[in-house]
Amino acid sequence: MTNEEKAQGLVTALKRKGYTAHYADTKSEARELALSLIPAGAEVGFGGSVTTRELGLVECLLQKGHTVFDHWQPGLSPEQIMEIRRKQVISDVFLTSANAVTAAGEIVNIDGLGNRVAGAIFGPKCVIVIVGVNKIAQDIDKALERSHSVAAINNARRLNLPTPCSKTGECIDCNSPQRICNISVIQHRRPAIAEYHVIVVGEEIGY
Repeated sequence: MTNEEKAQGLVTALKRKGYTAHYADTKSEARELALSLIPAGAEVGFGGSVTTRELGLVECLLQKGHTVFDHWQPGLSPEQIMEIRRKQVISDVFLTSANAVTAAGEIVNIDGLGNRVAGAIFGPKCVIVIVGVNKIAQDIDKALERSHSVAAINNARRLNLPTPCSKTGECIDCNSPQRICNISVIQHRRPAIAEYHVIVVGEEIGY
């Protein structure tokens, strides 16, 4: 099965789950599609997502004059980061990705603090989730496995956290104070908010 066939199959499954699902063949198409879904003047929050940063969406939106709530800005104090995270979950539009999505259309995420998964299920007027074809999993068990063994480990290493997984490359369900997989959320269907878009990209992107 080709990447496009996998992605198009997921789009069909997501539509059955109530999402407004879109297919983008390339990363550049995904970026332009996401930008087209954001109203002029909207305040936009970004969850902790490598995918959205790889697409350059923060820079694009700033150039368009949007107010952007991005806690990955350099030089922020812990207090400023927390305040930005709070603003993200009540933004007009919330942009994020997912750790995995099952072939049947269940969206799976794990989080350390909970701000990213909170923004993805309640608060913003519109949510846009962007996922690469690499994040499609067979079922919920495989999606959770991917979330822990791929996404969490890569993010722990990106953040230079001294967790066991960042050193060994293996999840041991640790009790580390720096653990980033404290909260797991499975979206079985579309949350009951105003708008919910999922863009499935026919290329690999993000963790």
